[in-house]
Amino acid sequence: TALAGIIGFIYFFPVFFIILTAFRSRSDTLATPPKWFFSPTFENFYHIFYRSMSNSAEYVSTGFHAYFFNSIYISGMSVLLALIIGTIAAYGFSRHPLRGNDTYLFIILTTRMLPPIIVIVPIFLIFRITGLAGTYTGIILMYTAFNLPFSIWMMKSFFDELNTEIEDASRMDGATERSVFFGVCIPQVKAGLAATSVFALILTWNEFLFSLLLTNKLTRTMPPAMARTIGGEINVDYGLLAAMICLFIIPIFLITYILQNQLLRGVTFGTIKK
Repeated sequence: TALAGIIGFIYFFPVFFIILTAFRSRSDTLATPPKWFFSPTFENFYHIFYRSMSNSAEYVSTGFHAYFFNSIYISGMSVLLALIIGTIAAYGFSRHPLRGNDTYLFIILTTRMLPPIIVIVPIFLIFRITGLAGTYTGIILMYTAFNLPFSIWMMKSFFDELNTEIEDASRMDGATERSVFFGVCIPQVKAGLAATSVFALILTWNEFLFSLLLTNKLTRTMPPAMARTIGGEINVDYGLLAAMICLFIIPIFLITYILQNQLLRGVTFGTIKK
């Protein structure tokens, strides 16, 4: 237990240091060696949403609350769509395999084999031609497409682990295919749904490249907004950046904490036979 606690602290220490930096003043942030005892301040969090005008005491909104909402809305919608479509497709691949089923699954997987930057030019041109650039619909569809292969492969593995005899018994009792899917299979793979949604949400929440190139000021998410806010390489406001990171990790932390029991069962599903 002591060894696990030490290892856990080592992994958590960078996050702990960022949290401390978020409550430091600018002078305390730049102090060398770092100050471990200081007077905490909330000015970094205030400056995330409001900044002072040059040569003026007036504060104006930075619009960061809109970027925060965009991240939640775009990530939530894309993960939900990928989960719905991926779960239905995974059930089809698992229970009604086609001729060449493994080939289809391999083709789906190949979309995640290349780094996203390889396809950014054709995707950018497609968005320009179709008018999807800078729209919620465009970026949601993009993230949904990138999350689908992961969702299909993850959920198929969970459906493959289920006992099909229960489904056959339900059909003999008169249950339709839809009833079997929603009433028998889905309740048994809730842990898989939780695990898939958390991993897909993390991938979408942290995505930077497509959000930078395919969104505008109205649909911009937090990662590119953070990059635009911190300033140049020489005069980086580390306290402001640390405060942004604290706000950035809160939603993922809360969702992971709420789903931790399902998530633990989801990532270990099928490893132990009962």
